[in-house]
Amino acid sequence: MGFTIHTRAGLTAAFLMAAGCSSASTGETGTGGGGGTGTGGATGTGGTTSGTGGTTTGGGTTSLNDGYKKATWGAGVTITYGNCTLRYQSNGIPDHARDAQYAVPNSGVMVPDASSAHAATDPTKAQTYDVTFSTCPTAQAAPTTTSLGNIGYMISGASLFNPYEGDGSTVALASNFSVLDASNMKVYFVDGCNGHPTPMGQYHYHGLPACVTAEVDEVGGASHLIGIALDGFPVYGNVDINGKVVDASQLDMCNGITSPTPEFPEGVYHYVLPDTTDASSSLRCYTGKPATVAGGGMGPPGGGPPGGGMPGGVPAEAAAVELSPCGSSVALSQRDEDPMGRVWAGVARSFRDLF
Repeated sequence: MGFTIHTRAGLTAAFLMAAGCSSASTGETGTGGGGGTGTGGATGTGGTTSGTGGTTTGGGTTSLNDGYKKATWGAGVTITYGNCTLRYQSNGIPDHARDAQYAVPNSGVMVPDASSAHAATDPTKAQTYDVTFSTCPTAQAAPTTTSLGNIGYMISGASLFNPYEGDGSTVALASNFSVLDASNMKVYFVDGCNGHPTPMGQYHYHGLPACVTAEVDEVGGASHLIGIALDGFPVYGNVDINGKVVDASQLDMCNGITSPTPEFPEGVYHYVLPDTTDASSSLRCYTGKPATVAGGGMGPPGGGPPGGGMPGGVPAEAAAVELSPCGSSVALSQRDEDPMGRVWAGVARSFRDLF
């Protein structure tokens, strides 16, 4: 089953419905989106995509691989497809411009403000992201709360965090501030792309990255796929297939909704990053079973060491991932029960209706 790799210079208007995940066809290789260089930014030669296609299993679970193959993966991102799997590899440096300086916390400060931060040259450094996702995701009976650190990975090459800073309650976008540098110029904590680096250099987003959507969406047009969450469901901007803005009130508690998208014209459950600065700016929970990524910790700003990751540490070079078998549901273990503690029947029903 062939597929097309789109560059950011020219998106293809042909959209195919995602197929399922057994009896895979021969894989193909192509060139991903073109890279860009910005202030303090990195230059890339474009992402690489390879792997196998999929078909629908007898169990009714559908692979999302065909939709992911239509995404415009950015410079430095390598995507490899298997049966019900997507392997994402990136150096973590986004292929768009960043600020030359950021407001970073003073020593010992986890959640800074203007009185406890200083201007510093952009500390962004290369990471080693190597994560394999299930692309046959299944809605669980109850959502799983997102932790601090990486909760998804974006077409730009950078990662997505939940809305919160290191204390788990301060919303990053609601708490943006600036400090003055040596030239008396304002330097911001969060940049215009709703992202920033940790002091140790891990660049990430806390909300809708307008500089990413601007590269793949047309003015007045629908949002295109901009990332993948750890549970395998896609991440989008805040404009629906009809060009209408999706309000946060239309989304479920995890920022999810089932509707058509350019990559999935017959409808798919996906996450939306609304253009908000409150706690709805990013995912607070997962609908599906998230992959377990070893060492995915990060330091302030943006959180302490989740999952045993070292404070301020770079994510582990290899990610340990738990995947559901293609065509079967994942049993909700005690470990995965969400502290919100209530059955999420509405989401489960939407999946039964869709598939």
